[in-house]
Amino acid sequence: MGEFSYGGQAVIEGVMMRGAKHMAVAVRGPTGKIIVHSEPLNAKIYGGPVSRLPFLRAIIILWDTLVLGMRTLLFSADVALEEEEVEFKGPIAWGSVAFSLIIGIAVFFLGPLLLVGLVDRYIASPLVSNILEGLIRLTFFLVYVCAISLIPDIRRVFAYHGAEHKTINAYEDGAPLKPDAVKVYSTAHPRCGTGFLLVFAVISILVFTLLGRPPLVLRIISRLVLIPVIAGPAYELIKFSAAHGDNPLVRGLILVPSLALQRLTTREPDESMLEVAIAALQRLLDMEGKGVSGAS
Repeated sequence: MGEFSYGGQAVIEGVMMRGAKHMAVAVRGPTGKIIVHSEPLNAKIYGGPVSRLPFLRAIIILWDTLVLGMRTLLFSADVALEEEEVEFKGPIAWGSVAFSLIIGIAVFFLGPLLLVGLVDRYIASPLVSNILEGLIRLTFFLVYVCAISLIPDIRRVFAYHGAEHKTINAYEDGAPLKPDAVKVYSTAHPRCGTGFLLVFAVISILVFTLLGRPPLVLRIISRLVLIPVIAGPAYELIKFSAAHGDNPLVRGLILVPSLALQRLTTREPDESMLEVAIAALQRLLDMEGKGVSGAS
């Protein structure tokens, strides 16, 4: 199917798919109609030298999550409110990105560090201190995912996440892009962002341990500055594990924990959700000149 690895994410009542040069997002509106929006990606960002350099290309993934992901999420909310012509970019999108970034850093990076700081005077080993911080960060993430999964609307988003994975799995296996063919595939995928977060958390423990236990202010700065640095090897490990899943060591250390964690962020989709994911991928493939004959 080509060398490029297609991917995406779930949004409100829909799925976004990203390709090499384009993106497409499909959302089912209140009337039942599937609304599909597609556009070319910024060539300077997605086609520049950074996107081709190992480790540095993880910056593009962060951009996907923080900017493209937020924009498509806002678009899906607009469609859900029957406001298809609402601005898809601009101050609202950037403001939402900034707010989400601040909250995410405060909760998942600074929060665990400050909690450890309360008992750090009683911990003799810097290694133990950093491991404890990492375990608290991972616990925060798991508790957060479990908590939001209790919300019915979020459970539907998780089901669309499953639909996205099933559709990508079917495409990569060469299956027809039809609901009956796609539904038999797994809701898990080795390149999922959930696995990336898990690997990121583990690598962060190793990196922060190397820094020892500097004063609190320096520890806070290091956590912020090193986010893109840690993202590099985390992304490369996810790509490596996806390409070498038959290796028992790779599968045991990376793939098995990643796929297990995805059970928290995916649900089994219904046929209507698969139709939306297929619509997004089909539009993307058409945009990139790789339309699949017989797909619907």
